[in-house]
Amino acid sequence: MAVSLFSHDVSDLCLGKPALRPLSLSATLADALLALQFSHDYFVSVWDCHLPKSGCSGGVDGGAVGGDFECCRCVGKLCMVDVVCYLCKEENLLSPSAALQTSVSEILPQIPGIVMHLEPSASLLEAIDLVLQGAQNLVVPIKTKLGSNSRRKQLKNSPNAIHGGLEFCWLTQEDIIRYLLSSIGFFSPIAALSLDSLGIIGTNALSVDYHSPASSAIGAISRSITNQTSVAVIDGDGILIGEISPFALAGCDKAVAAAIMTLSSGDLMAYIDCGGPPEDLVKLVKARLKDSKLEGMLEEFTNSPSSIGFASFTSSSSDEEFSPSPRSRRCRRSSSYSARITRRAEAIVCHPRSSLVAVMIQAIAHRVNYVWVIEDDCSLIGMVTFLDMLKVFREHLETSE
Repeated sequence: MAVSLFSHDVSDLCLGKPALRPLSLSATLADALLALQFSHDYFVSVWDCHLPKSGCSGGVDGGAVGGDFECCRCVGKLCMVDVVCYLCKEENLLSPSAALQTSVSEILPQIPGIVMHLEPSASLLEAIDLVLQGAQNLVVPIKTKLGSNSRRKQLKNSPNAIHGGLEFCWLTQEDIIRYLLSSIGFFSPIAALSLDSLGIIGTNALSVDYHSPASSAIGAISRSITNQTSVAVIDGDGILIGEISPFALAGCDKAVAAAIMTLSSGDLMAYIDCGGPPEDLVKLVKARLKDSKLEGMLEEFTNSPSSIGFASFTSSSSDEEFSPSPRSRRCRRSSSYSARITRRAEAIVCHPRSSLVAVMIQAIAHRVNYVWVIEDDCSLIGMVTFLDMLKVFREHLETSE
């Protein structure tokens, strides 16, 4: 039965997925921030529509008419944290506004195969194999029952249409795990086995001390984006206190760069909790920026909605159309985002004895790609990720064939 499940088309997983809003590779970081503000995802897709036909080998034709440049490809993805980490570089601290005029191509993560194109008719097994090879997002054309001419006319003015009037969505590890969870009975008895017995607990998790400067964690934060994980915040005894999640940071505005450069890791956790940063931390950030003579960053922070306080955005219904930042907007979003939002700094944890299916449900419920694994005394052991889970299911298929 599991074999038949793996043969399903990836188009089955695309049902109801929103169309990607494309961002040009030549856009500036300021353009990227604007796109992120109106995105329903933590990432925006970055596209190059000036590739020769040969650049689309094995991919998807963008459909441009005439000439040698007929290919549009998604060449990567960008999130708020990529921009924030760039603003935290020493050369950008004095003038973050100038740094925002940098081209997206300058900071786009150069990770081969992180985004891959896939046809709707490809099998779920093909998708899983691409993920196990390093792909994090699989770009799939959105199928339509309308005729091509009608569809292209309909999409002519759509901001989501790629060159040639095509729309795409992308699949993530979460989408695949969610799909497998709906048929978890096919994977008996491995789904009921403990993480410990399956040997899938990773012990090389990224971590930072609670009292250490948050700026010392910038490298770890960057790596956690690449790994689709998070940075554990621990005390001197190795007890897990919380986390600095790139997904929480991605829900902030660019002013969080100032918080990273001035606060401790523990204070940063409080700063990024939903509801807006505490007033005392806002004052602390401003004071330390002034002491460090970072006038440019101080100006950006002072003018940022997050430094004014979350309450000012919710006090009047007449301001409902004003969306100051992805973070404050997401705090007013639907309940589908509530689990992640209300637990921004509180790490999602399990134990070595937890079953695979229980941890799958836990991760899906909180919309995270990982779950921290701790001992009974809350000391950190490591983490288990969606990628670890997919390896288990892939191996199960091989042994059942």
